Parts: sequence; structure tokens; C-alpha cells
Amino acid sequence: MGGLVHAIEGYLNQYGYPILFIVIFVESFGIPAPGQTLLVTAALFAATGNLHLWLVLVVAFAAAITGDNIGYLIGHQGGHRLIFRYARRFGVSRVRMEKIFDRFNRHGGWFVFLARFFDVARQINGLIAGSAKMGFRRFLFYNTIGAAMWVALWGFGSYYLGQGLKQWLSQYEHIATWLVVGVIVLCVVVVVAWFWLKARRKNDEGEVEDDA
Repeated sequence: MGGLVHAIEGYLNQYGYPILFIVIFVESFGIPAPGQTLLVTAALFAATGNLHLWLVLVVAFAAAITGDNIGYLIGHQGGHRLIFRYARRFGVSRVRMEKIFDRFNRHGGWFVFLARFFDVARQINGLIAGSAKMGFRRFLFYNTIGAAMWVALWGFGSYYLGQGLKQWLSQYEHIATWLVVGVIVLCVVVVVAWFWLKARRKNDEGEVEDDA
């Protein structure tokens, strides 16, 4: 995970907003990509002054909406037939799939809204809605709200978290240093104590066997 974050930081430093748009865009129409991780990293970059927060939010929102709409169109054009074909292979009849699609069309708005906050669901959101023949205006309404909430949550949240950490570290740098040292020392003490207790337990077991 650390290597992924380091690579993302390198791409952001080199390409900035275009790479943010591309990654979130391709993730939104079904290609696995670290869109959410990139949004969080970009917002943290904005907290340090390397990027502008509002540009990060606008680019991420535009990429999410555009990508989801592409996914919807792909699903609408060919996803319906493809899902029926594969459903039969798993023993799901066409009638059963029609009922599932009908239920999705009635209650799928909430899925479209909430899918943005979950991995995998975020990537197949538009594909499923298009395959189920959900009305485009209805899809666009729920998808827009979901994308706006997603961008606001991770964008603003990460930005203000980064700002808070930056201010805290600047004010209490010496405390943070001693805190890290204390944690390291505590970990060493715990490990040493664990090995000491383990060795003592073995010695006690050995003495019991000798007495027997």
C-alpha cells in the first residue's frame, strides 16, 4: 500500500490535475483504478499548497460524472444482452433476471447514490444501471448527488485533516518527536517482556518435567 501511495504522489507531482481526471474517469466506467486513493492524496497535496483544493474537487467531480455516464451508455447498449447470456450459464432464468431488473428500476436510485462510496460498486455502478435500462435522467440525478457527496467527503475531509496535522506538527513538533520515540520504546519493552515471559514459561515447564 505504501508503494502505491508513493507512486500516486509521484504521478500527482508530475502530471497534477490531468492524472487525477484520467484515473477517476476510467475507474468510474468499470476499469479497476485507485481513484479514491488519488482523490485523498490530491486533497492532502492541496493542504500543503501543491494543488488548489477547488480545482481538485471540480476535476474529481467532472471525472466521476463523465466516467459513470460512459459506463451507463456501455451497459445500456450491450450490457443487458450480455448479462442475460451469462445469467443462463449460472442457472438464472430470463424471467428471474427481468424481475431483478424491474426491482432495480424501482429502487435502484439508492444503489446508484450509495455505490460511489464502496469499492467495486463504484466501478460497476453505471454499467448495472445502463444494463437494467434505468431511465437516464433518474440515473443522472442520483449519480450526480452521489458523486458530489463522495467528492465533498473525501476531498474536504482529507484537506482539513491535512491542514490540521500540518498545524499541529508545526506547533507541537517536539511533542510529536517524543511521542514517536515513546511509542518505539514501548514496543521494544513489550517485545522483550513477551520473549522473557515465554522463556520463563518454558523453564518452568522444564522444571516440572524434571521433578516428575
